Amino acid sequence: MEYPMREIINTMIYFARAGCLWRMLPHDLPPWQTVYYHFRKRQKDGTWERLNTTLREQVRQKEGREATPSAAIIDSQSTKTTSIRGERGYDAGKKVKGRKRHAIVDSIGLLLIVVVTAASLQDRDGAKLALQKLQEKLTLPRLNLSGLTGGYRETG
Repeated sequence: MEYPMREIINTMIYFARAGCLWRMLPHDLPPWQTVYYHFRKRQKDGTWERLNTTLREQVRQKEGREATPSAAIIDSQSTKTTSIRGERGYDAGKKVKGRKRHAIVDSIGLLLIVVVTAASLQDRDGAKLALQKLQEKLTLPRLNLSGLTGGYRETG
C-alpha cells in the first residue's frame, strides 16, 4: 500500500516526540518499516541536514542576524541508557552509565551539530569529534572557535 508522504512525515514527527521504538509505532499509522525506510533514505542523502541548515538560517535572519553564526557554544550531556544496542560507557564525574551528547549550537541556541559517544569519553575528545564533524558537514565562514574554555581549550 502506498502512503502519502505527509502521513509518513507526520509519523516521523510522532516518533521523535514520543521517543518510542520504531516497532512501537501505533498500528493506525503507516508501518514502521515504511517510515524507517523514508527516514534513513533522507538521512543518508543529507535532506535532514539541509533542512536544519535552511531553517536555522531563516530563524537567524528573522532575528535580525546574519544567516551564518560567528560564534558557537559547545557542551556535553551524559544520559543513562538501557542495555539495548549502542556504545555505552561510565562518566565518573557525573556517575552516569550510558552515552554522552556533544552539541555545538550558535549563540541563540540553534543546533549546528551533535555527536553521540560513550559517556566515558572525555569532553575534550568529544569536542574534537564534534568540531571535525562540523567542519566536514557545514560551511560556516564567519565562525570563530577561539573562545573555547575549560576542558575544551585543548581541542584547538
